[in-house]
Amino acid sequence: MPNAIRRKRATGREERVSRTYRLPLSKVRAAQRALGAATATETIERALDLAVFQRELIDGTRAMLGIEITSPDAER
Repeated sequence: MPNAIRRKRATGREERVSRTYRLPLSKVRAAQRALGAATATETIERALDLAVFQRELIDGTRAMLGIEITSPDAER
């Protein structure tokens, strides 16, 4: 039964891997407070999500170079 429960929870989620990192505890705690994360794992996941999002914003901004953006309120 435990295997069935574990498989049910894992469906729809990305595969997880176990890693070991040597990180300064003060930095992890500061990031945890800043991100409002409950655990170190959640802190790292949120930080990685932010790094990926930052790259997407930069790539999107570069793709828009040369495109004129007008305010939708300009007609008023």
